[in-house]
Amino acid sequence: MLCQHVLVQKPLGARAMTATSANGLSLMWEMIYIASSLRLPIVLSLVNRAVSGPLNIHCDHSDAMGVRDSGWIMLFSETNQEAYDNTLMAHRIAENKDVMLPLMVCQDGFITSHAIENIELVEDDKVKEFVGTYKPEHYLLNRDEPIAVGPLDLQSYLFEHKAQQAIAMKNAKQVILDVSKDFEKMTGRKYGLFEEYKLDDAEVAIVCMNSTAGTTKFVVDNLRAKGIKAGLLKVRVFRPFPGEEIAKALAHVKAVAILDRADSLNAAGGALFEDTTSAMYVNDVHVPAVNYIYGIGGRDTKAEDIESVYNDLFDIIQTGKAENPYRYLGLRKEAEE
Repeated sequence: MLCQHVLVQKPLGARAMTATSANGLSLMWEMIYIASSLRLPIVLSLVNRAVSGPLNIHCDHSDAMGVRDSGWIMLFSETNQEAYDNTLMAHRIAENKDVMLPLMVCQDGFITSHAIENIELVEDDKVKEFVGTYKPEHYLLNRDEPIAVGPLDLQSYLFEHKAQQAIAMKNAKQVILDVSKDFEKMTGRKYGLFEEYKLDDAEVAIVCMNSTAGTTKFVVDNLRAKGIKAGLLKVRVFRPFPGEEIAKALAHVKAVAILDRADSLNAAGGALFEDTTSAMYVNDVHVPAVNYIYGIGGRDTKAEDIESVYNDLFDIIQTGKAENPYRYLGLRKEAEE
């Protein structure tokens, strides 16, 4: 149904890649957790689409958000170029000896996955040199080191193993930056944990992920032409979540809106909003923040929608109040009522 099942390869000593979307990911949810707990550096291309039901095959981030805490590194991609670049960097990150975790490269279903965009390709020989040869330390078919795969792991050790996964995820942050620097040397294309677009002197800012960042940049440019100081923080690395760095980047703005393309259905905002506001609080950054759930099931998010968010932020600055921090963007009025 326009999606593939997730196939997890046993640790035989070979690289493994796969791709899936929405219900295909949900069907193999158990394997997602097993892959990360077995420390298998699998690379997965996740084309973000709505998880049923009712049945919908179009874009939102409910599939990615459903596995956000499963122990996978998660890179989000604004464009096809970025999805391509993230995929080239993925194995280097996942296979690092201080990481050894699986990695998802996310991009918006149909919006970029079925769109034709010009991209710069890297020659095969350069890619092979950049990625390198996979040399696992432990693997199933090594006759000199018999190992058990998927053993019973009860009270005595599971806690420690989960803590090791958490440490590996923390380590991944610096590894991502190191690999990105090497990638920049090869291609000239620079990537960080997130992108700050005209954010340095912004009074108001939007935080979002994937293709919506392109629309937001267009709106920011239009507002800047009118002398309005709007900015964007586009999250590229969602797991590990760069909380301290994001809080620092947003500390100077007067109001911020966090956009989620999936609803956590918890009556307290989406996942990106929760992570961002938690990071701001922990790092003693106190900026009025509101959440917008948008684009569910492929609903178009237009430039005027994004501009309305910036207008709302300036209203918050003027009134000093963020009434109703949990909002919807582009929802039919009768549904809100």
